[in-house]
Amino acid sequence: MGIGAGVIGFIFFLIGALLQLLLFAIIANAILSWLFAFDVINYRNRFVAQVAEFLDRFTGPVLAPLRRIIPPLGGMDLTPIVALLIIQGVQGYLLPPLHVAALGLVGAY
Repeated sequence: MGIGAGVIGFIFFLIGALLQLLLFAIIANAILSWLFAFDVINYRNRFVAQVAEFLDRFTGPVLAPLRRIIPPLGGMDLTPIVALLIIQGVQGYLLPPLHVAALGLVGAY
């Protein structure tokens, strides 16, 4: 394996890891929003408020465009589910062929 293939492999590893982190952040954000909705926890706790703000800022750029397209149904926000499906689809069906194509461009495959 040449240096080009190693670099491409590392780039695709980073992309996959970032997508996985985004997946976990969306799940954590959804669970946290349910805990707020059912008044299990509240924003008065400074640590909880900071975690919630961080998760909102981290997942917001992904969820905001979906929220413009998908209306809430019966008060339930389905955008996290759609985002999770899209992320898993990208990880499972788009990244592997793109990785192979990128390796082919550098002549490593």
